[in-house]
Amino acid sequence: MHKLAKMGTPIFWAEGHPGRLDKEKWVLKVEGLCEKPTEFNWQQLMDLPQVTVNARLTSVTRWSVRGDWGGIRFKDILDAVGMKDSCTHLRFWSHGNHYDTSIPLAIALKEKSLLATSFDGEDLTEDYGGPIRALIPYLWGYKSAKSIVKIQLMDYYLPGFWELRGYTDAAELEDGPCRDINDEGVVKHMTREDFTS
Repeated sequence: MHKLAKMGTPIFWAEGHPGRLDKEKWVLKVEGLCEKPTEFNWQQLMDLPQVTVNARLTSVTRWSVRGDWGGIRFKDILDAVGMKDSCTHLRFWSHGNHYDTSIPLAIALKEKSLLATSFDGEDLTEDYGGPIRALIPYLWGYKSAKSIVKIQLMDYYLPGFWELRGYTDAAELEDGPCRDINDEGVVKHMTREDFTS
């Protein structure tokens, strides 16, 4: 059982669970405002610099989990495709192309934002957005798209799956009660600083 599951981290797929996904056959397409649109296979992704950040993933439904997330900084994959200066936003597409969401480039380039492939040393499973997902600790979790197959580099913002259903475009974290998964799901008052530190 994955550590996230052992901790009691909720499993939620708005568009339906994808079932088993084969990371060895995974392709991540990066396109749009770049000099070298690229389809990265799994080995090419693993050949990019790998980092680990200690960060929280926080759901708009008020739970939050902290751990050591491993993966690829957005800067490294954007450098690899030659991002153009006109790019201001990244749009993520999940497996099946039913779920999408967009974030400002400036947020993607923050220290703890990642294309995450592991949690506390364990590869991410499909339940938790594996084999590769966005980790955007600075925004509500619906911006951290799971099982990403495509990143579009754009010079404008587009609302995605949840934004079109009433969630805010900015997805700004708010102080308030939250279930801390790291503390056996105890509900406590948590602040934006707690979520992003």
